[in-house]
Amino acid sequence: MDEVKDNITIEDVIKKQKENYKHFNESLIRKAYEYAKLHHGNQVRKSGEPYMIHPVNVAYILTTLELDDESICAALLHDVVEDTPVTHEDIVKEFGDTIAQMVAGVTKLGKIRYSTVEEQQVENYRKMFLAMGKDIRVILIKLADRLHNMRTLKFLTRDRQIAISTETRDLYAPLANRLGIYSLKWELEDLSFKYLNPDKFHEIVLGLDKKREERLKFLDQINKSIADKLKEEGIKAEVTGRAKHIFSIYKKMERDNKTLDQIYDLFALRILVDTVKDCYAALGVVHELYTPMPRRFKDYIAVPKKNMYQSIHTTLLGTKGTPFEVQIRTWEMHRTAEFGIAAHWAYKEASNKGSKKEVVVTEDKLAWLRETLEWQKNTQNPAEFLNTLKTELFDDEVFVFTPKGMIKAMPRGATPIDFAYSIHEQIGHHMVGAKINSKMMPIITPLHNGDIVEIITSDQSKGPSRDWLKFVKTSSAKTRINQWFKKAQRSENIEKGKEVLDKEIKKLTIKSSELLKSEWIKKVLDRYGFQTIDDMYASIGFGGISATKVLARFLEEYNKEHEDQDFEKKIEELASAKPNKLKPSKSGVIVKGIDNCLVKLSKCCNPLPHDDIIGYITKGRGVSVHRTDCVNVKDLLKDNEGRIVDVSWYDKIKGSYSSEIEVFSTDRGGLLRDIIKQIDNSKAKLMGVNSRTTKTGIAIIELTLETESIDDLNKLMNSINHVDSVYEVKRKRG
Repeated sequence: MDEVKDNITIEDVIKKQKENYKHFNESLIRKAYEYAKLHHGNQVRKSGEPYMIHPVNVAYILTTLELDDESICAALLHDVVEDTPVTHEDIVKEFGDTIAQMVAGVTKLGKIRYSTVEEQQVENYRKMFLAMGKDIRVILIKLADRLHNMRTLKFLTRDRQIAISTETRDLYAPLANRLGIYSLKWELEDLSFKYLNPDKFHEIVLGLDKKREERLKFLDQINKSIADKLKEEGIKAEVTGRAKHIFSIYKKMERDNKTLDQIYDLFALRILVDTVKDCYAALGVVHELYTPMPRRFKDYIAVPKKNMYQSIHTTLLGTKGTPFEVQIRTWEMHRTAEFGIAAHWAYKEASNKGSKKEVVVTEDKLAWLRETLEWQKNTQNPAEFLNTLKTELFDDEVFVFTPKGMIKAMPRGATPIDFAYSIHEQIGHHMVGAKINSKMMPIITPLHNGDIVEIITSDQSKGPSRDWLKFVKTSSAKTRINQWFKKAQRSENIEKGKEVLDKEIKKLTIKSSELLKSEWIKKVLDRYGFQTIDDMYASIGFGGISATKVLARFLEEYNKEHEDQDFEKKIEELASAKPNKLKPSKSGVIVKGIDNCLVKLSKCCNPLPHDDIIGYITKGRGVSVHRTDCVNVKDLLKDNEGRIVDVSWYDKIKGSYSSEIEVFSTDRGGLLRDIIKQIDNSKAKLMGVNSRTTKTGIAIIELTLETESIDDLNKLMNSINHVDSVYEVKRKRG
């Protein structure tokens, strides 16, 4: 991106757009400017400057990304619908549907009332992402809008500076990163950091200035040696140096627990060449000149990031052992690194037709966005929406392989469950196990770079477990698991939803018949995108939307008709209400609808916290809890369906639990000793051992253990699985 200029005018916008395109629609851009100027009139910003300074600067930022004329016009008009009497229809009439739709996508939701500020903001994000799905230019305008607001943040109050900077750091900077627009990402991060941690920001700035000349001298020497060697080898290249961005330096200081003086690679060299072949030739040159640091090499050319970024990164040791980073890429890769998705807008000038352009975007570049849009349809809870959205935006990946060698990029912390659903929905639904690097591993094991993952499926699988939702990282896996449960348990969810909503209504001392009027029901269904009232009940029962959120909308309609004096109080109570939590039994199990119930963990399958479990109401002995894969459960379901009850583990459970595992190994001397050594090094207690050897030389060792949770048990099973000659470790089934 160009250096930040002061006092940007419409003439600067026109001049820059003329540099970008030989044929551009100057009259349309000027028309949009005059239209916005007329309707914003005498409006001023917090700085006291004329309001038009803002849309003109936003438009200029977009010209540095080389966006088209329609985008520039939409940027100039992006606040007129929100801040002036101009309507969407007016924009359509004057500038056409495309520009009007972009303006609508950037405009915030202002006319709809929400029960909480958080809900309002989440709906703004939803609207923004839906608009992105229709036209990605909407988010580019939004990012430019946010960047100029951050550049002028000094005029706002301290609390607004913190709120806007936090949102920028957590949402907009990661979004720019996800779209590969590093020229925006770095500045958004640095400006956020400046306001959120001003002392540390200025400390780093002053520290960099102190030794700037010394470091630049060091970098110039290396620059010259590399440039001369490349020329000698006949490789056409441009070698430039750059300082690392302030926020990235701060993150490195925090991550490595170092002071600024202890970080030497504050500057990096970038080598730009013509071809991919030259990239690897240049890499050979720099590795010949300087010693590469182990484990500090990344090849994003062979395996590009999801945001299209391609480059080779290597860290080398200079004179006196001082490390420095080198990035090697082609000119086209560099353009993508700076502009990201914006670089993939291809403008094809029709022959002999002057300014007509066709916009083309590569579909696979936005696959993650389609997944996000699909996932958000099923997520009504604001906190869950924001948390998952942030997870989706952070581009921290691991690269794993299928058994046939196909590479899959997964978010850091992803599990074999995520991997299974990334292959196909039915693979995920029928998954019963996973092998990582040819060893059976728990399906919740986090994946690491280079892992080879094999998914084991079975037609006898009953489908996914709700507990999987606690471990999966990808929105696509969450979406498909949620959809499975919605479809499989629809009738049950409808009844549950009715029950929950009715319970909330009773708290308000208003009859259901007075509140759930047919005309109001239609308005609520439209607001939240439900087709039928059963869809609404099912979503409440499933947990897709809260009963209080739906009820708040009904209360709005009720208030319009009755002018209820306590309306605001009721809304506040709904927004702040905390769900009643049932107390867990001594065994750490919560029985749905029953408090202080006698609960026994069945000995036939020894369930542990986080196991999938089912409850069975016994005669006179309370509720017996079994693992869902227990061999006895099938008979219980067949003969006593009316006595099956929903049970779940209490989140903060503590205690010790008995469990049994089986170890399968090739028999050898010292095997049992090595296994017991692993147990001694774990949090588990060994309560019993039974071992035998088959005629074929297979050792089968049964261990009775005491652990505090299934996590501890899984860790132990994993360590035993790494013992020499052991090929499988599994829980004993009832």
